[in-house]
Amino acid sequence: MVLKNTDVEKRMKRVEVAVYYFPNYHQDARNALRYGSGWTEWELVKRAEPRFPGHQQPKVPAWGETDEADPMAMAEKIDAAADHGIDTFIFDWYWYNDGAFLQRGLDEGFLNAPNNDRLKFAIMWANHDWLDIHPLKRSPRPFENATLLYPGAITPETFETVMDHCIETYFRHPSYWLIDGCPYFSFYALTKLMAGFGGIEQTRDLLDLFRAKVKAAGFPDLHLNAVVWDNPILPGETAPVDAKAVVDQLGFDSITSYVWIHHYATKVFPEVEYNTIRDAFFDYWDTAEGKFDQPYYPNVTMGWDSSPRTVQSDIFSDLGYPFMYTIKNNTPENFRTALEMVKQRLEESGVPHPFLTINAWNEWTEGSYLEPDEINGMGYLEAIRDVFKSSAACSSAAAKQDALCAVRG
Repeated sequence: MVLKNTDVEKRMKRVEVAVYYFPNYHQDARNALRYGSGWTEWELVKRAEPRFPGHQQPKVPAWGETDEADPMAMAEKIDAAADHGIDTFIFDWYWYNDGAFLQRGLDEGFLNAPNNDRLKFAIMWANHDWLDIHPLKRSPRPFENATLLYPGAITPETFETVMDHCIETYFRHPSYWLIDGCPYFSFYALTKLMAGFGGIEQTRDLLDLFRAKVKAAGFPDLHLNAVVWDNPILPGETAPVDAKAVVDQLGFDSITSYVWIHHYATKVFPEVEYNTIRDAFFDYWDTAEGKFDQPYYPNVTMGWDSSPRTVQSDIFSDLGYPFMYTIKNNTPENFRTALEMVKQRLEESGVPHPFLTINAWNEWTEGSYLEPDEINGMGYLEAIRDVFKSSAACSSAAAKQDALCAVRG
């Protein structure tokens, strides 16, 4: 039997696993000015307390308070991720009009780790407003006590600086994630992106310039991805009135999600069942596939609990982020089932280069992390390994067998 190349390619394809990485677990100059020398978000993790009966806090990291800017500490994370079937870290990446923020985890940790060839990395520009919610004081009016530190809207000049920096510092790195040879680059907040440039036409011009610069650097193109949602969560978040029109007019290549919370609004408090919000996400997936022309790449969220970002002595009631519902029963077993469900549907969807995003590697103060804790150990990573790593090996073996059959005729 002679197999056509297209048949071999279909058998070779597998679902890739890309995990969001939140880099606020190293010392940063901006944080030092505001909170004091040595401050990291580990301070909020270890000070967290139970806020209602049955609430499991604090979350205790089994690895301790690791410094992600240390290449050897990052190397341990890379090995754990690669060993358990993760392909890519998508770094939440910050750059404001006055420069970079929270860069050392990537620039000093990942890029200097001796084993960074084991994992791909990519950029999701977290271009939202940065407010002081570390922690946030309770207020009857949402975010009344949240001080705006760094506005997410940036100037065209800043964006051009970012383009050049990303091409030279990241895209040329041998571990940068490429899709069809094109660097993957994602934007978190489309509304903020347009706000700094004067409108949708000006934004499209700048994105076209970004593509042109990437092509001039020797790549076939730039793969632009948009994070979309219909339920704003963070302070100052706004979703485009017509997300489809914005994504189309700006020329994005694909869309995805950051976290299930972005697609689920409820009056239930203080806990929502994991499987309930999982099923709600599948309903959103149906909507996204019918609404957008671009490929939609799904998300699996490990959990949610933003209470560590609140003042712990305040009453914990439903006032909006971070005083909001948590997810319960997000066990490794339920997480694994969600992974299996998403993987099966994604494989059957026919989207090119199938991948899913996972929230998150280390969102400890939002209760969504894969790093081991003292209760579940490596359970969440083992769930990913069981669902994806074995299938990757089978896919590779099948591809080799198909190629052999083709040669033998």
